[in-house]
Amino acid sequence: MIIGDRLRELRERKGLSQGDIEKRTGLIRCYVSRVETGHTVPNLDTLEKFARALEVPMYQLFYDGENPPKLPNLRKRMTEEDILWGTSGDDARLLARFCRFLSKMNEDDRGILLLLARKIAKAKAT
Repeated sequence: MIIGDRLRELRERKGLSQGDIEKRTGLIRCYVSRVETGHTVPNLDTLEKFARALEVPMYQLFYDGENPPKLPNLRKRMTEEDILWGTSGDDARLLARFCRFLSKMNEDDRGILLLLARKIAKAKAT
């Protein structure tokens, strides 16, 4: 579907002229004409103006059914807990082992281990 054709269809169905759309949106009539003929592609803000002028919800500019389209089954969004390393599963078990081993090390050995980790991280960053 070409957005210009859909806008013209909705405008004509409402019995509005391009001049009426001009008054309702503040867009000049030649711009409305260029959008409807496909010479110009409107941005999202302009599409919102058209939707308000045509008194239709935004989805109707892209969909010609009576009711909003059904949303597809989208994957469940990951929560912050899912994203944080070491909060669940294998990562949590590994982190618990690190904690247990680090607690058994003396201060000098921990310092050497941290120095080594910094050098490895620095080498990977470059």
